[in-house]
Amino acid sequence: MLSEKMQKALNEHLDREMFSSYLYLSMSAYCAKDNLKGFSNWLKIQYQEEMAHFDFIYDYILKRFGTVELGAIEKPKKVWNDIRELFNEVLEHERFISKSINNLVSLAKEEKDFTTDTFLGWFVGEQAEEESNVDEVIGNLSFIDGRGPALLMLDREMATRVFVAPILA
Repeated sequence: MLSEKMQKALNEHLDREMFSSYLYLSMSAYCAKDNLKGFSNWLKIQYQEEMAHFDFIYDYILKRFGTVELGAIEKPKKVWNDIRELFNEVLEHERFISKSINNLVSLAKEEKDFTTDTFLGWFVGEQAEEESNVDEVIGNLSFIDGRGPALLMLDREMATRVFVAPILA
């Protein structure tokens, strides 16, 4: 059973995961409108992954006899100056989510909630992977200066990404 404090913190993070999915869907639409369909695809997959994370936490709260309390979701930004600015915001957001997960782990340890601590371990590893993937995209964008024929080649590469539903280990 979840403590009230842990339940509240998990519900707050649940809202962050939903906002993440909403943000990435907005970013995907922005890229599609700018005819960067590969980047749009990459971000749409980010949206799907965030929804899977949301589902994992939602199910976990219920499995631990908690109450899911969905909060209001802020309207995401819809315009960026360029693709590099957009991906820098993705990295900043992923770091924010990593910090939120780390705070949940700290709370679980403080409360000696070993079940939640173990559950959250998967998310800790997932966030390290998320940040690394985004950093790689930013590196590629910096290398090609975010424009020109190389941008179109990178866009085509981004189009090859496919969604693979994550599995909690």
